[in-house]
Amino acid sequence: MAEITAGIVGYGNLGCGVEKILENHDDIELLGIFTRRPVESLSISSEDIKVLNVDEAENYQQEIDVMFLCGGSARDLPRQGPEFARMFNTVDSYDNHDKIPEYFARMDGIARENDNTCAVGIGWDPGLFSLNRMLMQAIMPQGQGYTFWGEGVSQGHSDAIRELEGVFDAVQYTIPRQQYIEDVRSGETPPQAAEKRHLRRCFVVLEEGADEEEIARSIREMPNYFAGYETEINFVSRRELEQDHAGMPHGGFVMRNARTGSENENSQIMEFSLDLDSNPEFTASVMAAYGRAAVRLNAEGRTGARTVWDIAPSYLSSLSPSELRESML
Repeated sequence: MAEITAGIVGYGNLGCGVEKILENHDDIELLGIFTRRPVESLSISSEDIKVLNVDEAENYQQEIDVMFLCGGSARDLPRQGPEFARMFNTVDSYDNHDKIPEYFARMDGIARENDNTCAVGIGWDPGLFSLNRMLMQAIMPQGQGYTFWGEGVSQGHSDAIRELEGVFDAVQYTIPRQQYIEDVRSGETPPQAAEKRHLRRCFVVLEEGADEEEIARSIREMPNYFAGYETEINFVSRRELEQDHAGMPHGGFVMRNARTGSENENSQIMEFSLDLDSNPEFTASVMAAYGRAAVRLNAEGRTGARTVWDIAPSYLSSLSPSELRESML
């Protein structure tokens, strides 16, 4: 019997990914999927998994140990995160970097008031990339750090475009400028601003009668997502989007270079990279491990919000501390 019982809120790309990934975790059992859509419209992998309206979630507080919140960061999570933090231990992939401190503070207060533990900003960026940025800075404080995203589909940015009135569907690719990557690897220090080191390429399907110029302006001026970036916008048909942009690849690099020695004669370069065929399934994989950690922390009475920096790595593993020492240390 599984040690942990889980639920999923939202059944888009990420929710589907969590459902698939939990099949690989023997200690976590998926009890139900909570959706705003008509429940009969969802096709679920197992008859043992309940499909319920999101309003029914409150009835399962005693049965679900951790809830995976799989809505978008633009509109869903700012509302759903605090709502579910009152009732459950949660894990979410909130990815609006500039607003994470505000979101964290709100989640932390509500979770503590209700004796719950909530892992926020869990995925690969924010998430694993955040962890590596911190480790690299701690190890080489005198160095220079860089993050490159892509080439790949950003779920958060695509979702932000889809939220615009007049947009039927959209996919956004984040593309790093290769020369800057090579400059860092060679020990140089190119411009720090992420806006200078990346291009954003958008493919957008409009609803009938929508204004192309107004939609394009809204995308390019969107704060925290596109403002300041070189943004290429392509308006396409539904068929073209489905045929040419159905995949969800992504990846990127966290890098830091520094010099050590009495005369800075030694070059030191650290790099962490990801190359992903499925962005949502990898994000779901990270969330699953942190779901396990949230339940364990809560059992120890450690409530409130947590980020990847606040959770010891051993809490993520299904192995015991002694098994980890024997097999991986």
